[in-house]
Amino acid sequence: MQTFLRIVDAGSLSSAAAQLGTTQPTVSRRLQTLERSLGLRLLQRSTHAMKLTEDGARCYERAKELVANWQMFEADLRGASDEPEGTLRVVVPHAFGQQLLVEPLTEYLNRHARVSVEWVLHDRAVDFIADGIDCAIRVGEVQDPSVVAIRVAEVPRIVVAAPSVLAGVPVPAHPDELARLPWLSLRTFYRSELSLTQVDTGEVQSIAFHPRLSTDSLYAIRSAAVNGLGVCVASAWLLHEDIVRGRLVHLVPNWSAAPLPMYLLYPYARFQPARLRRFVELMRERIPTAMAVATHEG
Repeated sequence: MQTFLRIVDAGSLSSAAAQLGTTQPTVSRRLQTLERSLGLRLLQRSTHAMKLTEDGARCYERAKELVANWQMFEADLRGASDEPEGTLRVVVPHAFGQQLLVEPLTEYLNRHARVSVEWVLHDRAVDFIADGIDCAIRVGEVQDPSVVAIRVAEVPRIVVAAPSVLAGVPVPAHPDELARLPWLSLRTFYRSELSLTQVDTGEVQSIAFHPRLSTDSLYAIRSAAVNGLGVCVASAWLLHEDIVRGRLVHLVPNWSAAPLPMYLLYPYARFQPARLRRFVELMRERIPTAMAVATHEG
């Protein structure tokens, strides 16, 4: 029944098999076994499509309820402090998932020997059901009302450029002077304009520009900045070492872009497995610390 639910949610036998860590023939065999035991045809399958039969649609709704009830029953038997086990699938933004959050992830896995994690790196919106995702870490505002969104940190952002970009020109002292320099854009958060806020007075200044390079990768924009392609605004934690080593210069340091919120996201459910609960608890505690250490605030 769990396999049947995963097939429907994933949209195909092959996707369900990938999410369950098994083979397509195994998934197909489980579905056939369920259909035989119920004496019903649950799915109409053709070469290019798959859809629920009327009986299958009724079965799907009841199966979700039955599986959720069984999971709660298991949790009650094991007690509230049940040992986390199984596989947790987590989606994380590329730069954060490769660098900043690996240490808290390591601590989580060291604490829970019976858990394995699929650490999926991408910056797109998450489809929890279709992709079989348990939890996501997202930078930026969350609009989806169907998920639990826990704000865990803010990501400070600063303006930087390589020394070569400033060669022969005065170092900008005010945002007005930035627009005449070449720019790079991190299209996930800004494209051809942005606003900076004066740290002490709260004055807001808008800047418009035509970027020489536009990318959705935090690592790519940092590398482009280090190579002297232009000015950019990006996460302070990622740029800190380049500034210390002189590869980048922190421009207009009394001005900053609005920090970006970071959220832990997971679907609403009456039952949350221990592996997810423990992950959320640890990340709520560790992510702010990791952010502070990386930006040398703590």
